[in-house]
Amino acid sequence: MDSIFGMLIFAAGGFAGATFLLPARGVKNWAYETWWMFYCVVGLLVMPAVICAIAVPDFCGVIGSAPGSTLLKCAAFGAIWGVGGLTWGLMVRYLGIGLGLAIGCGLCAATGTVLPPIMNGEAATLIYGADGAVSTGKLVVLAGVAGSLLGIVFVGLAGKLKEGELPEEEKKKAVAEFDFKKGMIVALVSGVCSACMNLGLQSGGVIEQAAYDAAVKAGVVSEGAVWSWRGMPVIMVVLWGGFVVQAAWVIQQHFKNGTFGDYLRRGPILRNAVFASLVGVIWVIQFVCQKAGEPLMGDLKYISFAIVMASTILFSTIIGAATGEWKGTGAKTKLFLAAGTLILLASFCVISLGSK
Repeated sequence: MDSIFGMLIFAAGGFAGATFLLPARGVKNWAYETWWMFYCVVGLLVMPAVICAIAVPDFCGVIGSAPGSTLLKCAAFGAIWGVGGLTWGLMVRYLGIGLGLAIGCGLCAATGTVLPPIMNGEAATLIYGADGAVSTGKLVVLAGVAGSLLGIVFVGLAGKLKEGELPEEEKKKAVAEFDFKKGMIVALVSGVCSACMNLGLQSGGVIEQAAYDAAVKAGVVSEGAVWSWRGMPVIMVVLWGGFVVQAAWVIQQHFKNGTFGDYLRRGPILRNAVFASLVGVIWVIQFVCQKAGEPLMGDLKYISFAIVMASTILFSTIIGAATGEWKGTGAKTKLFLAAGTLILLASFCVISLGSK
C-alpha cells in the first residue's frame, strides 16, 4: 500500500500545482512583478526554511555537511528552473489555467521524468529490477507515463482547436490576455526550463542521506524505516538558485516600470500581501508532496514528477472548465478535452497497477 499512498501524495501535489495561482486573482492594483516578489520570498525562501526547521533535526548541519559540488549542482538547476518559473505565470496569463498548465506541465513531465535517471547513470532502473531481469511492473509504469503524455497531447490539441473556433471577444472573456502564439512560445521556454526543478530535486541524494542520518541520530525515525521528510533540505537548496534569478528579475522590472511604490501606496496593501503570499505557500506544497511521497515508492521514485505534473494538468483542466475557459467551444474540441482527461485518469490507474 505504500506505493498507492505515495501516488495519492503526488496527486495532492498536483492539486496544489493547479490551484496556486488562483489567489493572485485577489490582488488589486499591483504590477505583476510586485505580487510575484511576495511569491518569491514566501514560496522560495520562507516556507522551505520553516518546513525544514520543523521537520528535519539540525537541518543547518545537514546543509553544512553536504559537498559544495552537490549544493552548487542543485542550486544551478534551481536557477535554470527560475527562468521557467518566471514565464510560468505569463504562460497562464496568455493561455489560461486549463490550456497553459496542460502544455507547460506536459513538457515538464516529458523531460523531467526520464532525464534524471539517465543523467545519474541509472537508466537501467527504468526497466530492470534489482535481480537484473526485466521488470514487468516497471514496463507497466513506463506505459502509464507514456499514456499520461498522450493525454497531455489531447488536451493541447483541444487548446489549438479552441484557438480557431472562438472569436476574439469570447477568448478574452475567460482569459483577458489570451494570445495563443505568445502563449506557446512562453510555454515552450517555461516547460523545458521548469523541468530542471526535478533535475535539481533528484541531484541531492547526499543531502537526503545526511537528513535521514540526522533524524535517526535524534531518534525521530528508526534505522531502515521510511521517512518522508528526508528530501525537504534538497527543496530548500534548489529553491535558493531559483530565488536569485526570480528576485533579480523582479528588481529589474521595478526599476524599468517604476513600481517600487506598489508595496507602500497602491491598492489594498494588506489584502494584496496576503493573497500574493498564499500563491507562494500553495506553490511550494506541490514539491513538498513530491519529495514526501518518493520514499514510499522505492526505486520507482523517478515517476514522482510525472505524476505531480499530470495531476496538475488533470485538476487544471477541471478548473479551467469550471471557470468558463472552454465555454462556447465545439463538440470536437470538447471531445479532445474529454479524451485527454480520461486518458490521464487511466494512466494514473496503469501507473498504480505497475507500482503495485
